[in-house]
Amino acid sequence: MLGFSLGKLIVLIVVILVVWYGYKYVARLEQIRQALHRARRAAEAQQRGGGTPRLKAEDMVKCRACGAYVATEVAGRCGRGDCPW
Repeated sequence: MLGFSLGKLIVLIVVILVVWYGYKYVARLEQIRQALHRARRAAEAQQRGGGTPRLKAEDMVKCRACGAYVATEVAGRCGRGDCPW
């Protein structure tokens, strides 16, 4: 006879919880391992000089005519007659 006793239900619930949390633990360990691997590869690439290139900062100057900020190296006319560039 397939009787469900309280003891059998508790054991079943405990087994299910152990499997569930074990799976979550293993999945989290895999995520951490992959993150460390990506960080290690990025550090090695940066040491070799193949890292992401850094952008150069440019000075900006406010146009007296239109009030827009333009880069001093590539400043061009804004189309107004009193534009200083």
